[in-house]
Amino acid sequence: MDKKKSPQKKPDDKKKLYKNLGFAVIVALFVGVFLISFNRPAELAEKPYNDVMNRANRGEVSKLVVSGDKIEVTLKDQDKPSERTRGESGASVYGPGGLTNRDVTVEFKAASSSGATLTALLINLLPVIIIVGVLIFLLRSAQGQGNQAMGFGKSSARLYGNEKEVVKFADVAGNDEAKVDLQEVVEFLKYPKKFQAVGARIPKGVLLVGPPGTGKTMMARAVAGEANVPFFSISGSEFVEMFVGVGASRVRDLFSKAKKNAPCIIFVDEIDAVGRRRGSGMGGGHDEREQTLNQILVEMDGFEQGQNVIVLAATNRMDVLDPALLRPGRFDRRVSIGLPDRKDRLEILKVHFAKKPVEKDIGLDSLAAKTAGSSGAELANIANEAAIIAARQDRTKITQSDLTEAFEKVAIGPERKSKVMNEKEKELTAYHEAGHAVVGHVLPDSDSVHKVTIIPRGGTGGVTWFIPPEDKSYHSIIEYKDVLARMLGGRIAEEVIYGLDRVTTGAGSDLQKAAELARDMVVNQGMGKKLRDQVFHVEGGMMLDRLVSERQYSDDTAKIIDDEVEALITEAANRAREVIKSNKKQLDALKDALLEKETVEAEEVIKLLSGSKLPAAAALY
Repeated sequence: MDKKKSPQKKPDDKKKLYKNLGFAVIVALFVGVFLISFNRPAELAEKPYNDVMNRANRGEVSKLVVSGDKIEVTLKDQDKPSERTRGESGASVYGPGGLTNRDVTVEFKAASSSGATLTALLINLLPVIIIVGVLIFLLRSAQGQGNQAMGFGKSSARLYGNEKEVVKFADVAGNDEAKVDLQEVVEFLKYPKKFQAVGARIPKGVLLVGPPGTGKTMMARAVAGEANVPFFSISGSEFVEMFVGVGASRVRDLFSKAKKNAPCIIFVDEIDAVGRRRGSGMGGGHDEREQTLNQILVEMDGFEQGQNVIVLAATNRMDVLDPALLRPGRFDRRVSIGLPDRKDRLEILKVHFAKKPVEKDIGLDSLAAKTAGSSGAELANIANEAAIIAARQDRTKITQSDLTEAFEKVAIGPERKSKVMNEKEKELTAYHEAGHAVVGHVLPDSDSVHKVTIIPRGGTGGVTWFIPPEDKSYHSIIEYKDVLARMLGGRIAEEVIYGLDRVTTGAGSDLQKAAELARDMVVNQGMGKKLRDQVFHVEGGMMLDRLVSERQYSDDTAKIIDDEVEALITEAANRAREVIKSNKKQLDALKDALLEKETVEAEEVIKLLSGSKLPAAAALY
């Protein structure tokens, strides 16, 4: 006959028990204080002995209770004593000057001070008891919650593994290649003996690399969900404290917990916060961050064969990581989690809209086409904003208009209709945005115009929105030159219409973006004329690194770089000027439409700009 095992108490149950006991003790103490205070005899008025006896003899007193030299006095028509007096020690209440009225009831009690002594003792000790009880309660709570004040060296990693909604690969849309790579990690965790039988070594670490918002954390949780193993999650910044040695202690505690729960996964998000190249900080090789990194390296080397603990880490700055982290035996694999393509974006949108009520004609496919370069997090934000807009309009389903508004709000910012512009500012803004649109429409390698508006959005006075017709992995010099001219189209339109010295500050952001693009072309992409096929990229890193690092090119080369950037900007401005002058009729037509409607969609823009031409002076080929 099998014996039924008694259920073991979980750690959470113990925490609750401690908390309940502490709360009960505190409540009991406060109740005790209340009862003691309630049961204490009422303070009696102190009266002279002769006065009490005279009133007793006149019949104003009904009862006297004598205890030693203390006498409690109950007045006539009262149930409890209201006065007290003291007689001479050893003297009788019936003695000279005492009681003569025999109608007064006299009761004698033995003198005892035990009750008063106990009450006084309890009153004196009660504050101490309360303080001790509160301290015990706080200590128990601090230990149960891993409070840093009580355990600096304890890891604050969150443990996942028993959730109702387990994340699987099917819940993560896109990145099929990354899933294939990570599926092997799942196999390692589920069937380690299969690989050990052929002499394969289980990887100790897998580094997930990709831009922010691409789903690195979700992918790591999916690995744990597929393998059905515990999942310790912590951010790299949570290791680092101002106190020396705390980070290293937390690393030891985390890896110790992981080994006890093997097989399991440790996930360190934003590992670049603690894994930067050593020797680059202000503290040389002895600052707290580097000590923490050293401990991570030691712990990863300390994994023994068969422990089945895999470290997953995520970063979008692999270029700043210490080489010791990236060598084989630590992070053996690197999995790229890139931005989704059109097919993946559609799948991501379907996942986020699956549990939301939507109209039948909602165009997720067209939205996927328009969101080139968007991350999964941005697509999720669009879906959430669409739901918020629908709820704000008191609709029960998300419509196509809600989806469009949400997309534009996330992409270019919310409309600021409260900002009022005078007629002159409206006209200038209309010419500015029409200039962008005309130049972008005429140049053959520019993206398509999606929308033009003079309604202020985000931090801009108006927006001319270009969307690429398809996803692109590479860009040519010609494409970048058309983009530069398009960026300067608004400033050049102001110059052509109002004069060279009447251009405004409205093009400030355009000029900044154009300068950044031109410098990137020369320095990082080797797209200059004199410096063609040469790059001068400086590794990113901390500000101090860039300040003290030696420049990898001479002053003469720096002057050539500046000249190349200036030449690209000047060429773009001249091309935009030629396009604006050759298509002034179309510029005025689009300006008039913007003043009338404030927003012009792509179809109407193309209609208004029909007949525009590319002048020979602006052509590159």
